[in-house]
Amino acid sequence: MQISPLDIQQQQFKGKMIGGLDPDDVDAFLQQISQEMERLIRENTELKDQCRKSAAEMDELRQRETNLRETMLAAQKITEEMKANAQKEATLLISEAEIKAERILADAENRLLQLNTQIQDLRREKLQFETSFKSILENHLKLLNTNVA
Repeated sequence: MQISPLDIQQQQFKGKMIGGLDPDDVDAFLQQISQEMERLIRENTELKDQCRKSAAEMDELRQRETNLRETMLAAQKITEEMKANAQKEATLLISEAEIKAERILADAENRLLQLNTQIQDLRREKLQFETSFKSILENHLKLLNTNVA
């Protein structure tokens, strides 16, 4: 059975017996108990409210912590994906650059072969020209010597 402060204030005791308690002292004590009980009930109610608020705050903080963890895991996953994509892109760029470099080198080697062939052709033509020119000069010299003699 619960006793309220009002129950304490309204409590009546039977008449005074010889050597019994002074009713004014009993009433004063009951009044003090009633006031203290009211204070304790208010304090208990406030503490329960604080406890509920704290529990709600803890639940909210737990939810925030969960959300933060999920966000951090998602960010970490995105970061790892970005790194992997960057690595793939870098590998692709390097491969493309190597292929382009090989093409440039092959083109340069082909051009070198063409230039060497042209040089050989020009040397041959020069030699033919020199031989032909020398032959013409010798023929003209012979003709000049024949006309002079």
